[in-house]
Amino acid sequence: MTAAPEIRAELLDCFQSNLAVLADRYHGAGTHLRLGAALRLRTRPGPHGLPTVEPSLDAALADAADLLCLALAQKWPGADGDWARSLRETAWVVADAYHLPWVPYHGQRHIEHSFLAEPDGDGALAVTDAYYNDTPWGAARPTRLRLEREELAAVLDAGPGQAFQLAPTPLGPAPLGPPGEEVRISSAGADDYLRAYAEHPDRKLTLDQFTMETWLLARSRRLRAAYLAQGDAGTPQHVEEHLARWDGLVEYTYLTSRRVARGRAEPPDLLTRAAELLHADPEVLSGGDRGAGGVEAAGGDPPSPEQVASTVAGIVGRVLGIRDVPAPDADLTGLPAFNSLRMLEIVDGLEEDFAIEFGPGDLLPERLHRIVDLCELVERRLNGGAG
Repeated sequence: MTAAPEIRAELLDCFQSNLAVLADRYHGAGTHLRLGAALRLRTRPGPHGLPTVEPSLDAALADAADLLCLALAQKWPGADGDWARSLRETAWVVADAYHLPWVPYHGQRHIEHSFLAEPDGDGALAVTDAYYNDTPWGAARPTRLRLEREELAAVLDAGPGQAFQLAPTPLGPAPLGPPGEEVRISSAGADDYLRAYAEHPDRKLTLDQFTMETWLLARSRRLRAAYLAQGDAGTPQHVEEHLARWDGLVEYTYLTSRRVARGRAEPPDLLTRAAELLHADPEVLSGGDRGAGGVEAAGGDPPSPEQVASTVAGIVGRVLGIRDVPAPDADLTGLPAFNSLRMLEIVDGLEEDFAIEFGPGDLLPERLHRIVDLCELVERRLNGGAG
């Protein structure tokens, strides 16, 4: 196995990540950040009658041409085993991740996913997949694999995909439209988008989909910020704070979705938070200098604050698999093992060990990133506080 590609994979979706590899290969390191040159609230009809910001294949190819200067040279609409056996050039492939053994979705979820395939000598093929994500079934990380042609042929026979040859064109300036319109998100468009999620009757299904939506929205905003930060001293503080709020919304949505699926109450402010962030995007991410603006505790005497602190620290250490638990006021998001999945496990552990149930108002992301805040949540619940 050769080295995985070096791109900002944590900023990209599953289509963008491998287009990014080609862009940097043909045009130089960092070219892929041009995908953040413009920011739109680009929606299309999605599952269950809900709008989605997940890009279509046609939109991804259009961005490749317009922003990355990668033109479509050839298309194979039925990339199956015979196609893999005869491959002679680098191809960008889109197939069902359910059949791809190197991704966590394998055998778990049907979803379109991209990778690169190209000859690698001695009749073998190199498969590059630069996707980066943490999923309920494991972590996806950028990788490069060497497969025998028959191995990839078997994969694509199980689930044929589409393949594309993309050729570099001269790298001109990224087309942004009229000056000042690099970020084009109308308040009416944002409200219409969120209204569909507010009014859909199946809350479990809706929140499951909105979890993916917030993940895509937050990632695209970090990509925009990275594009703006090129050649500068860094990202301005007000932009970092805005991005942190987007990350918090992702966590809040994930927690809400999982808990509603278990029959818990849905907090009333989730979509309000999303609306506030979408409305603030044009000002914060324009590139200018403007800033952005329960259940009662179990019977018996409650544990002392010292006992609560010890138990909470123990749960955090157990879930994250660490012996040296950070200081109570340290931000857990700085730990490599901490993510939304682990955060949910910590919440579950607190409820189980203390025999409490958090209310929907308790589970705001800003209350879940430090041990001292977790202790405060537990103590309030133990003392009968409402959430």
